[in-house]
Amino acid sequence: MCNLKDKKPMHHGASATIFARARILRAKATPAEKKLWEALKGKKLGGVRFRRQHPIGRYILDFYCHSSKLGIELDGAYHQDKLQQWSDADRTLFLEDLGLRIIRFTNEEVLENLSVVLSTIEEKLNQ
Repeated sequence: MCNLKDKKPMHHGASATIFARARILRAKATPAEKKLWEALKGKKLGGVRFRRQHPIGRYILDFYCHSSKLGIELDGAYHQDKLQQWSDADRTLFLEDLGLRIIRFTNEEVLENLSVVLSTIEEKLNQ
């Protein structure tokens, strides 16, 4: 974990509750999250470091590259719900207002076509 003076820029004031929830989410990763994490961890993609279940403000990003300010969100079936789509849009706006770029993939995209997902992430890293 980073020291306290670095906490605000990287985490934008995330509370202790959000950090605790992130730890729980890391322990309960979905199959799609596990698969993508295997491809990202250890600077395997583009030589950059990704974090998983990274707290930022009141949210937790599935994956985050701080050096590129790139957040990656994986969407399960419940993201098809209209209310959830509005919530996701608000979340994305909040994160973009912080200067982050957010990309979304469905769980199915990760599980069925990981190479395309990784190629898309690499393109965003190079922009």
